[in-house]
Amino acid sequence: MSSSAAEFMEGIIAKNPAEKEFHQAVDEVVESLWPVLEKRPEYRKAKILERICEPERVILFRVPWVDDAGEIQVNRGFRIEMNSAIGPYKGGLRFHPSVNLGILKFLAFEQVFKNSLTTLPMGGGKGGSDFDPKGKSDTEVMHFCQSFMNELFRHIGANTDVPAGDIGVGGREIGFLFGQYKRLRNEFVGVLTGKGLNWGGSLIRPEATGYGATYFAAEMLATRNETMEGKTCLVSGSGNVAQFACEKIIDLGGKPVTVSDSSGYIYDEAGIDRDKLAYVMELKNVRRGRIKEYGEKFSSAVYTPADPKLDYNPLWNHKADCAFPSATQNEINEKDAQNLIKNGVYVVSEGANMPTTPEGVKLFLDKRILYGPGKAANAGGVATSGLEMSQNSLRLSWTREEVDQRLQGIMKSIHKACYETAKEFGTPGNYVNGANVAGFLKIADAMLDQGAV
Repeated sequence: MSSSAAEFMEGIIAKNPAEKEFHQAVDEVVESLWPVLEKRPEYRKAKILERICEPERVILFRVPWVDDAGEIQVNRGFRIEMNSAIGPYKGGLRFHPSVNLGILKFLAFEQVFKNSLTTLPMGGGKGGSDFDPKGKSDTEVMHFCQSFMNELFRHIGANTDVPAGDIGVGGREIGFLFGQYKRLRNEFVGVLTGKGLNWGGSLIRPEATGYGATYFAAEMLATRNETMEGKTCLVSGSGNVAQFACEKIIDLGGKPVTVSDSSGYIYDEAGIDRDKLAYVMELKNVRRGRIKEYGEKFSSAVYTPADPKLDYNPLWNHKADCAFPSATQNEINEKDAQNLIKNGVYVVSEGANMPTTPEGVKLFLDKRILYGPGKAANAGGVATSGLEMSQNSLRLSWTREEVDQRLQGIMKSIHKACYETAKEFGTPGNYVNGANVAGFLKIADAMLDQGAV
């Protein structure tokens, strides 16, 4: 049994070499949990933390498919079934060239805690492929998704493992995956979430992660008797999370001024209003264009191309009150965090998974800003996936208002759990500790109840 957090991490790194994102995710959690483990020897004796860090199952498979030119392509598919102590595995599928085992293990590990915080009975998992849907025809994406599901279907099910979408997996991909699952299993069940509304999907599901991150920011502000009204907000990304974070910011009286994609970002000092946001949605969701076109269409916007030589992201170097990193992991480094604080940002609500490096997180905590880590702030997406699962099981559909009300209630509960747990364990206002400890306790007690499995 490890005698210190540092010794524990040495073991994790030795056992999981070259998986730096996974090391980063585990290290942050271990730092929060070590004082809890020292107070609760039953967790240490049962090796709860060691078991949580070890996936219950890792599935790795090849995905051959035929492109439009008749050429056979081969990609790699993954599913990490991390922990099922409180429910079936639940977590997204990511299709992106950067996907590898370490990234998916970090995402699955984060998902375990996030799902625990939602109050819904869901375990944690994650999966995907190094396939890039960008630039592919609908037929090529369909061929890939069908081949991917030809293997994945053996390992998932409505009561076993329920995947959803993530980066590169939207409504189109979920549709192709679900169609192939239905064909192979000859059954219509809620095995995937993020489905179309006509065939088992839930209202608010596309909006949920962005809405949830904004509701979480509003809850944090409420602890200082403030609201989102009049707040200038920096948002990164331009996919579902960023789009609907912008929409909810506007609903709550705030002003989003940035969005981005891998090619660069736009800064619109006048604010992204509803009409401009509708343009972004049409640009990214229908035409699958680049955000540069926004800068060409609206004279109030300035487009800045991405420059990999810079050691900071200029998107985070504008005057604002709130930041919503909604693109990808580690997009805010220490210099970005310094720039945010220097420019007046005092609320950071993470729409993406682990978008801030450890050095950036430390700076936010040291400066005591309102910092909502992804496993709490962006849990609205998986929470609404859980609501979709409930609707599928009940064979009914809730109205938009019902789902949104339930989502708001869940985000309030998550905020309350993080806030009160941080206070209880001696670190008031530290949402990182609050989220890690609150998520862990529920899983740890379930694992104790179920024995050495």
